Amino acid sequence: MGRLTDRVAVVTGASSGIGRAIALALGAEGADVVVNYARSAELASGVAGEIERGGRRARAIAADVSRRSDVERLLAQTLDAFGAVHIWVNNAGADILTGDAPSRSEDDRWDRVMAVDLKGTWLCSRTAAAAMVAHSHGAIVNMSWDHVLTGMGNPTAAIYAAAKGGVLAMSRCLAREFAPRVRVNTIAPGWIRTAWGASADDATSRSVVDATPLARWGAPDDVAAAVVFLASSEASFITGETIVVGGGVVMA
Repeated sequence: MGRLTDRVAVVTGASSGIGRAIALALGAEGADVVVNYARSAELASGVAGEIERGGRRARAIAADVSRRSDVERLLAQTLDAFGAVHIWVNNAGADILTGDAPSRSEDDRWDRVMAVDLKGTWLCSRTAAAAMVAHSHGAIVNMSWDHVLTGMGNPTAAIYAAAKGGVLAMSRCLAREFAPRVRVNTIAPGWIRTAWGASADDATSRSVVDATPLARWGAPDDVAAAVVFLASSEASFITGETIVVGGGVVMA
């Protein structure tokens, strides 16, 4: 029996990277999982299939978390499929680092990050909490960034920090508002080897390792482990907190 047996979890942005690792980890711990995605239906279905092969139920559901109607539909389809929601992980984020994103205007990148990372977290948290209170209780885990605590000196970082700093501050307010039935906590990942990290050149990769007290890049599984803990009964007396998963680069 896993720590989350018979729990129902929604993970936004779960088709790849950190979201995929979180969805798989929650399933491995016994949860039934909704794998949310915005574009990658094939990848999301693959994640759901892995969870099902592990013995749990899973469903891939498309939704743009920056749209209220999509978030409400995501919840409705979750309840139709599984009858309740106990865990909601707000992992979806706008990519402003890879592909054609760096060539877009600063205004466009700002608007997209604010819509997905900040507004999306707000919409999903409020929608999830209402359902959790109505059915039983629950845990919400939101994604911030370790450098919102110290800053980083480049224009892209400023955009990202504005959204992720907002997520951190908002989560503390929501933790007070939704207590005692719903716990709200935040993960602040650091240098995690996702798509951008995998494409980094040797000099950048080495500089990250050299700057990290634990002397390595983080893996998506490192973040997933922290999420599982915060979603479990082991964290039943923890709310409004932030866990930095960054190998010691930023020490809160």
